[in-house]
Amino acid sequence: MNEKKIKLCATNEVQEFVKAASDCNFDINMSYDRAIVDAKSFLGVLSLGLSKIVTITYGGQNNAFEHVLEKYVVA
Repeated sequence: MNEKKIKLCATNEVQEFVKAASDCNFDINMSYDRAIVDAKSFLGVLSLGLSKIVTITYGGQNNAFEHVLEKYVVA
């Protein structure tokens, strides 16, 4: 399992992220505190709120998704 922390600050960033996640053939989860949502769900991702550092957990490999993910990774 891969795990990264990201921060999405605007709805267009959420849209780009969800589109990239939706193109993957493996599960991607996004969590904040105790809430876990499907990262392929636009409304689910928005429900966690913008400008929060969230954790992304996934088990597959997709170069396009990794490229988009790297834009939003926080140290």
